[in-house]
Amino acid sequence: MVCVVSAINDLPATVQAELLASGELSARELLDATLDRVAAVNPVLNAVVSIDEERAWAAAAAADEARAAGRSLGPLHGLPLAIKDLHATAGMRTTFGSPAFADNVPDADELVVARMRAAGAVVFGKTNVPEFGAGSHTFNPVFGLTRNPYAPDRSAGGSSGGAAAALAAGMTSLADGSDMGGSLRNPASFCNVVGHRPSPGRVPTWPAKDAWFTLGVQGPMGRTVADTALLLSVQAGPDDRAPLSLAEPGSVFTAGLPTRLHGLRIAVSPDLGGLVPVDADIATVVEGQVDLLRRLGAEVVSGCPDLTGAEEVFQTFRALNYAQSAGDLVDSEPDKVKQTVRWNVAKGRALTGADIATANRLRTELFHRVRAYFDDVDAVVLPASQALPFDAELEYPKIVGGTEVENYLHWMRAAYLISATECPATAVPAGFTADGLPIGVQVVTPHHTDLRALGIAHALEKANGHTARRPA
Repeated sequence: MVCVVSAINDLPATVQAELLASGELSARELLDATLDRVAAVNPVLNAVVSIDEERAWAAAAAADEARAAGRSLGPLHGLPLAIKDLHATAGMRTTFGSPAFADNVPDADELVVARMRAAGAVVFGKTNVPEFGAGSHTFNPVFGLTRNPYAPDRSAGGSSGGAAAALAAGMTSLADGSDMGGSLRNPASFCNVVGHRPSPGRVPTWPAKDAWFTLGVQGPMGRTVADTALLLSVQAGPDDRAPLSLAEPGSVFTAGLPTRLHGLRIAVSPDLGGLVPVDADIATVVEGQVDLLRRLGAEVVSGCPDLTGAEEVFQTFRALNYAQSAGDLVDSEPDKVKQTVRWNVAKGRALTGADIATANRLRTELFHRVRAYFDDVDAVVLPASQALPFDAELEYPKIVGGTEVENYLHWMRAAYLISATECPATAVPAGFTADGLPIGVQVVTPHHTDLRALGIAHALEKANGHTARRPA
């Protein structure tokens, strides 16, 4: 598959931003190259949906006029951006991948979208998602299936699968996403891009049905760690409508990122301490990080935090969230909701007060065990996904690491058990199989140390060079 239209598309967003700020590149030129690339490859990949060229051209023209007039430019000035179709966009269709919302056009941007627009991003469309973001394979009855740019017969992951595929194929410079069970990290691993799951509160969510929900977070994706940090610098920062939002400003993520790791003690585990089955190629790549980390100056040990109770924490609070967010729709229009979402809602409604109390106790115990673990270790490197990109025609892989998969969530445990810890995690490209399928690792660091996770991922990225390998 040939997808080379203009080299401009494949430059890092940080480089594009410099060219736009200097006037060597105009927002219109970059948008033109972007839309040409979309026209060339999106019919195969189906990563970008609900394209609105008219609004995009108006935004690009406004960006060029602002620079010509000498006005102050935002960090994302003129950069093309497609928004995840779970995030509300004013005047642009937001479907959540559901037939029940196929014609939904919000009146207002939600907070993360408003922040990216205010920073100068040129929004031109949406990125495809699984229905209501349920599952790490991107398909829905509204727009269909998203395919992997490195192997179009394979899954691009999810739920930010459209975002990851669009990034990899040069159809967007940056991408926003969200992550409850791995939705920023699994697709990043599948598509050889970077996804950062922030600490809860780092990127405040507004509006929100449950302002205290911490399992699901919004965050950035990019083709490089520096691009991802750039987007996080805009998304992050306090908001008084989000009670758990962190006070630290997003500007902290504009700091330089390290290329050496001297003085750090980093643990590595290919299977979360024997807790999850992992495909053999992935285990090999994770184990290969040991020598690389040592060459970068880190002390490396084997190990992983004790994740006892993380499964119950994740399953309980995820089910509770689906009962709250999708329960009314399941009652009113069950035929418009896929079976797995109905299953999640039923699980949430079956929970008792005792179930929720137990999950809260386990979450507290997990928090303190992980906190204590990081007293002696600065980070842990784990697989970002247990499975390789699988056949796109399947709903989910049936066997992972030689073990039969129980349900559509179970193959994502390497990601969602980390979600339950509420630690930040950066998924970064780390290798390829012999037949060219991408493999990523996730760098997990203590609570609220997002910059450390990004920094370690950046050093790995610069040392291994895999982010430079684009799909044909």
